[in-house]
Amino acid sequence: MASSNTFSLCSLFVIVTLGVLVGFTGKSHAKLSTNFYSKSCPQVFDAVKSVVKSAVSKDKRMGASLLRLHFHDCFVNGCDGSLLLDDTSSFTGEKTALPNNNSLRGFEVVDKIKSQVEKACPGVVSCADILAIASRDSVQILGGPSWEVKLGRRDSKTASLSAANSGVIPPPTATLNELTTRFRAVGLSQRDLVALSGAHTIGQARCTTFRARIYNETNIDASFARTRQNTCPRTAGHGDDNLAPLDITTPNTFDTAYFKNLVNQKGLLHSDQILFNGGPTDSLVKSYSGSANTFNADFAKAMIKMGDNKPLTGSKGEIRLNCRKPN
Repeated sequence: MASSNTFSLCSLFVIVTLGVLVGFTGKSHAKLSTNFYSKSCPQVFDAVKSVVKSAVSKDKRMGASLLRLHFHDCFVNGCDGSLLLDDTSSFTGEKTALPNNNSLRGFEVVDKIKSQVEKACPGVVSCADILAIASRDSVQILGGPSWEVKLGRRDSKTASLSAANSGVIPPPTATLNELTTRFRAVGLSQRDLVALSGAHTIGQARCTTFRARIYNETNIDASFARTRQNTCPRTAGHGDDNLAPLDITTPNTFDTAYFKNLVNQKGLLHSDQILFNGGPTDSLVKSYSGSANTFNADFAKAMIKMGDNKPLTGSKGEIRLNCRKPN
């Protein structure tokens, strides 16, 4: 999910991947539950949704931004809120990592959500859980599915720039094999990969992430490529931050148009179009393009599964009072 919103990837890596897979067991997330705050903070859902709704009404792109924060948090050392930490004297955080720098946004909205939640239930709800709830709400508000969010994550006390830069977050240039490997490293199947890529039905990407595709690749609709070239010059350093919608058809609606675009060779990122390029995921892309029910159900399942990745539970970590810094 290496676009601007999104939502937006050597022998050492194989060892790391195997280590993650071994560590990814039911035991690690056994304490997550959908009713975790039913007694300690029943107001949490209303508190989160009110802020998300207000933010998305002012800026439709914010829904994709909040969703992408959850993705990029979960892919680096698990869903532990480490992504939200600012740099300190003892560690450099993840915000300036290559996949995140000048790309992730929405941190101020998370601050507002945390403030509202703290008013309702001081010191109870983690920042990691806030990201999970805000992601669900963002999708639903923009017309997508809802799901019961499993909760009970605690917040990490540190973050890792090197981990965020290690390649665990797939880049927009990733091949299908690279995407599949990176998703499997966090317990997600190839089907989950395709479903979660559907998050690119909302949000935008910077010219620098799709320049090579629109000028050099052949599996792209010619008219679509010309349209994107109008605002994304060929020369690096010119228009690098110019934005384009990941879904040219309905950029602010969570629907199946992303998959229809792929079938028509109108995927904006290389890592989008590679999902429909004569490979093993073609049939699933076609299935999603014709069935919102199938896509919505698979997307919801995959989001729950992703949220199960190595959370801190029990006495591990802490409940941060400020999402930007350890207590």
